[in-house]
Amino acid sequence: MGRRGIFIFLLTVLMPLAMSGKALGATLEVAITGLASDKGDVHIALYDNPEAFPDSDGMRTETKIVPADKRASVRFPDLAPGRYAIAVYHDENGNHEFDQGLFGIPLEDYGFSSGAVAFFGPPSFNDAMFDVADPTTRIEIDLGN
Repeated sequence: MGRRGIFIFLLTVLMPLAMSGKALGATLEVAITGLASDKGDVHIALYDNPEAFPDSDGMRTETKIVPADKRASVRFPDLAPGRYAIAVYHDENGNHEFDQGLFGIPLEDYGFSSGAVAFFGPPSFNDAMFDVADPTTRIEIDLGN
């Protein structure tokens, strides 16, 4: 097959995908509820590596959102279907740090996907894990618990 044949083949395969307007991969929609206020911002970290959860060096991506009506929401498009976990905290004072007091006790609201609970340390990836599937997966994390 010559260059022209390859070009025609690629055109016939890729053109319908491009024209469909459909993204390649899954979309994850995350709603954060139960915020104490609309001050500061909400940091949301997405993980796909169990060994790295919830270390800040191991996140796949992080985003911060300014809350409104004591809620925040974010979309992560073009994810490969699979298992993920999320760690989130409400940085009310806007210093971009997860503030902790004596003995590492959190001073700001935080939470994890799948309702995972911190008990003398963060939960495991398996406790916070959820599946992302095509085309869209929606989850909610309530910080008001």
